[in-house]
Amino acid sequence: MSAAGEFIDDALQRESSWYRADETRLRLGVDLQFYGASVGAIRGTVRDALRRHAGLTHDDVTALSSELWSVPVYERRLAAVVLLQSRVEVLTNSDLTRIEGFVREAGVRALVDPLAVDVVGPLMEGLDAQGRARADVVLDRWAGEPDVWLRRAALMAPLRALRAGGGDWDRFTRHARTILAEVTDSGDDGSAAGEAIRVVLDEVAKSRPELRLPSGA
Repeated sequence: MSAAGEFIDDALQRESSWYRADETRLRLGVDLQFYGASVGAIRGTVRDALRRHAGLTHDDVTALSSELWSVPVYERRLAAVVLLQSRVEVLTNSDLTRIEGFVREAGVRALVDPLAVDVVGPLMEGLDAQGRARADVVLDRWAGEPDVWLRRAALMAPLRALRAGGGDWDRFTRHARTILAEVTDSGDDGSAAGEAIRVVLDEVAKSRPELRLPSGA
């Protein structure tokens, strides 16, 4: 384990709480282990690690994120997400491959949504035209994947940009139409994807009420 990874893991275990671990396990209903550290403790731990290990390069950040994610402990995986959020400016479109692996394995909204909204979205907004075109191809593929979490991530990724008055509304509506065409009223897969569309529509409507899904979408 790297020095930064060991620091984060040790700190999260010191913040552990059996009752919080049980509560989070019941709330999320996902097949992971839990330390029981709070979200605030996770964010503070990552912040402390970045101060202690200043100057981490792109490769250091991405390797550390994979190291944290590799152990199926919820708090470690959330720390990996917070790490990527904190250093999203160093990420490139090629990092979407790594993030796709995380999304596929996440299995829960509490990990998928921050990966999509706070990592993939800002990453894409920071790319140049060529990088953005390549990244758009990746998200178009995610929207058509059978994996519900990739579909959800494709829908949630543009939320920040759309809410702020930017983003590609036409691309979002294409993704929504693709996914709605396959969603049924039964099964968790359909509800997770359909819910993501509703979340984006509700959030965007607060600042851009003129945006609507086309009729028949």
